[in-house]
Amino acid sequence: MAAMQLTPEVTVAAITEVGGRFLLVEERVNGRLLFNQPAGHVEHGETLLAAVVREAREETAWRFDPQSLLGVYLWRNPASERAVLRFAFTGEVSHHDDTLTLDRGIVGTHWLTPVELDQRRSRLRSPLVQRCVRDYLSGRRQGLESVAELDLQRAASLGARVPLSRRAAVTSIAL
Repeated sequence: MAAMQLTPEVTVAAITEVGGRFLLVEERVNGRLLFNQPAGHVEHGETLLAAVVREAREETAWRFDPQSLLGVYLWRNPASERAVLRFAFTGEVSHHDDTLTLDRGIVGTHWLTPVELDQRRSRLRSPLVQRCVRDYLSGRRQGLESVAELDLQRAASLGARVPLSRRAAVTSIAL
């Protein structure tokens, strides 16, 4: 099949690990309870770094400090055919505020090992969840310089230039 040229939805994800456990959110999506990294859409006028800090706070009540770019991933949801361009960041969390109300749809946060995550494979929001954990564990890291000033429009233009095969579950993009 031919590759598709799409303007993807731009998202960010916070990948953080403490003592062999990764921070995940459990969220209600279309009536199902699914697991995902703290993640969400970039808002207009917002940089990718500001978006990942905001999303992590809104979904987990933790303050996320991005330290490196894990990777840029292009995924096409086979059900909706929607393309998603995910910028995944590694970092540390601190200053948990249990008085904050979590984003709508978030039912809780969990610290899971890779084995526990694999046991929940059928309940992952997308294959990007496990891919990011695998890449993290492999030591993959890039400096933040290449994406520090990217906003929604510039990030979307990167993804629009990358063809995504209908057969490809996830494509990793080199910057």
